[in-house]
This record gives sequence, structure tokens and C-alpha cells, in this order.
Amino acid sequence: MTSAPWASAPAESRGRQHPEPAAERGPRDAFQRDRDRIVHSIAFRRLRSKTQVFMAPDGDHFRVRLTHSLEVGQIGRTLARALGLNEDLTEALCLAHDIGHPPFGHAGEDALKAAMAAAGGFDHNGHTLRTLTRIECPYPRWPGLNLSWETLEGLAKHNGPVRRPGWALAEVDRAYPLDLAGHASLEAQVAAIADDIAYDNHDIDDGLRAGLLTLDQITAVPLVARVWDGVRARYPDVATPRLARELVRAQIGTMVNDVLAETRRRIASSRVETTADVRTAGEALVGFSATMRTEERDLKRFMYANLYHHPRQMAAASAADTIVSGLFTRYRDDPAAMPAEWHARLPSDQPARDRHVADFVAGMTDRYAITRYRALVGSIDLPEGF
Repeated sequence: MTSAPWASAPAESRGRQHPEPAAERGPRDAFQRDRDRIVHSIAFRRLRSKTQVFMAPDGDHFRVRLTHSLEVGQIGRTLARALGLNEDLTEALCLAHDIGHPPFGHAGEDALKAAMAAAGGFDHNGHTLRTLTRIECPYPRWPGLNLSWETLEGLAKHNGPVRRPGWALAEVDRAYPLDLAGHASLEAQVAAIADDIAYDNHDIDDGLRAGLLTLDQITAVPLVARVWDGVRARYPDVATPRLARELVRAQIGTMVNDVLAETRRRIASSRVETTADVRTAGEALVGFSATMRTEERDLKRFMYANLYHHPRQMAAASAADTIVSGLFTRYRDDPAAMPAEWHARLPSDQPARDRHVADFVAGMTDRYAITRYRALVGSIDLPEGF
């Protein structure tokens, strides 16, 4: 497929922080290598046991952070291909965007943020960059995965310019400037909206499966009601329970088509001609139409009120806070309780010591965190779903 002139081109990459010898492992370009390095990383594999919506779910059919990332990648590639963008860079960004999440998702992040208040706090996006540039070290000559500038920039700014980076992202930016004040590539913008489309819809699927949402509830939301009416009209003789997943698929398609039409309109009106023009356009060029944006925000409000803040979810979040904050305190007060290789690298001064402890806790999976808490801190009663 012919690439659009504003697509990121691997041959024009700004390169990598650490120079590498000529390619030795097959005919892959820079962005393909980035994607493959992410897929082969330990941090990516750990996503299979990290929370998406439900914490350490007993059911095999619920999404986890890994399956969510794969689904974001599928939607991202579809959008990138239709827009003539670089699919490999888009996929790399989609697959890596949640690597910095600690155990238990946003509940774990809130607990680490509070525990790290005196050491600069914690945010999962900054920790994604920290993980990929410092913590994950599979290569003999440099720290991190040594990803291309475009991949690191996209991960740093996929949600837009960063005016006030937290300490973790600021540290990465000082070592390898990522032009944080500007907009990112169209591939990064696609990855961001693919994430929204994925969790807006797949969380509905999981919420219905868990029994925390009902079709009557969800089809009262204007966007969902409109799509549901179309599904029912296409399949009037099919039993309602069989159409729930068709609703999710149809709504993803509706959102994707809206993004394609709106993005093409914005690109045409902005008159961008190069990737440099994209970064200086002064606004995001990938996005929902005004109508869809309003409808999507209404859907998000519904999901927060009825799923993410459901009493069962809040009970699980409370347990997650206890586990993560308890582990952080135990390792901070007794660093020898960490594995030997982590204890051996413990810095001697603050705030680096606390940040090192947070790095270890953030890398845990849900189940490992539960196991270590019970071994090191004490028993804990977990709500249904763990």
C-alpha cells in the first residue's frame, strides 16, 4: 500500500539513543524492530497477568492488560492502513502503551502515586518510558530496548503534548530529548484513539459477562441505543442474548468509521504535507467528530458510574491499595526482602531508593503481588473476582 506523505518513514527515523551495528537479524526496518523488541520483552509478557478491568480474574474469558493491548493493536493497524500511515510503528505504540501499568491497574497506580508522594509520585505513562529505556535490559551494550526516537516520542506524547512531565518522563527526556511540547506523529495519535475505542467497547463486553452491567442499562446510553437499534433491525429473529457481542463489534465499526472520516477532514483542512507539519499543526489531527466525541464522553461517564465504580470494583480497588501500599512499605523498610538482584542494585540515596522500590513493585503481576503480600505482610481477604 502507498504511504501518505505525512506517514512516518522508517528510513527517515531520527535513530536510536545508542548507536547500533548494521542490521544483523533479518530484513526488518527500524519500526518493525521496535515492535518485535516490545513483543519479545519480559515487561510485555507480564501484561498477561495484570488488570484490565477485573483484578486477577478467575474467569478465563475476561480481558487482561495483554489482551487489551493486542486488541488496541488490531484497531490501530486497521486505522493506520486506511489512512496510509506506518502500520508497524502504530502497532509498536499500541502494544507498548500500557507496559508501565503496575499490578491492579489504576487502583495500583493510585496506591503507588500516594506511596511515592515524597519521591516525585508515579504515573504509568512515565513508567512505560522508564521501563523501556532503563529497567528492561536484554542487550549487552546499552540499557533498555534502545527503541527508535519515533516510538519513544509516540509513547511519551500519544495523548498530546506534555507541558509538565513527571520525574520519570523528564529523566528520559533529558537523556534523549523527545520534543515533549509538540504533537506526536499521526501513528501515535491513532494509537491513542485505538486505545479509547478498544476499552470503551471491550469493557462493555466484560461488564456484561461479569453481570455488573445489563443490556437494558447499557442500551439506555444514546450512542449504544443508536447502534443497538441497527443491530436489532439487521437481526430481528435472533435472540437478544446472542446479539450482545454483535453490539460491541458494530459499535467499534461505528467509531472507527467516524475517526476515519473526521481525520481525513482534519488533514485536508490543515493542509499538512509532511510529518514535520503534523507535529507543528497545533492540534491533534486524529479524532472523533464533534457528535461522536460527545456521545463517547457520555458512554465513559456511564461506564465510570456503573462499572468502574461499581461497589464490587471499589471493594477490589481497596484491597489492591492495601496490597500495593503494604508491599511498598515493606520493601522500603526492609530492602533485603527484595530478590537479590534487585537488592544488589539498590541506590544509596533518596529519592532514588524509593524509586527503585517502586520499580520493583510496579513490575509485579496481580497474582505475584498477592502472593508476596501474604508472605511478607500478612493475610488479606480478597473480594469475589480475585
